[in-house]
Amino acid sequence: MIGYTSLGTGDLARSAAFYDRLLAAFGARRIMEFDDFIVWASANGGPGFSIHIPEDGWPYSVGNGVMIALAAADKAQVEAVHALALELGGTDEGAPGDRAEGFYAAYFRDPDGNKLNVHHMGG
Repeated sequence: MIGYTSLGTGDLARSAAFYDRLLAAFGARRIMEFDDFIVWASANGGPGFSIHIPEDGWPYSVGNGVMIALAAADKAQVEAVHALALELGGTDEGAPGDRAEGFYAAYFRDPDGNKLNVHHMGG
């Protein structure tokens, strides 16, 4: 099982502002904060999400083929989170819609170019 996921960033403050609002849509809040990374989780536990300045000293870059998928409570939350991501400076990678039977999803990139998906499984 996933304990937490991490994405890199070249601008911790900008990325934190984006994820503070985006992850609040899932009931998550900051649970750890340091000079080089921040972690969010929901009040009821479960997997966490973090952003990091790269530790190796090399410039940040987007991982090709890497995507984080966020589970939504329903189709309305998929639509709301996708719209919020775009409002916060993210870019559209696929509008909300049915992708397969029982799989409703939308895709976007954060301000650093990391790809995310928000989806709802089921009816």
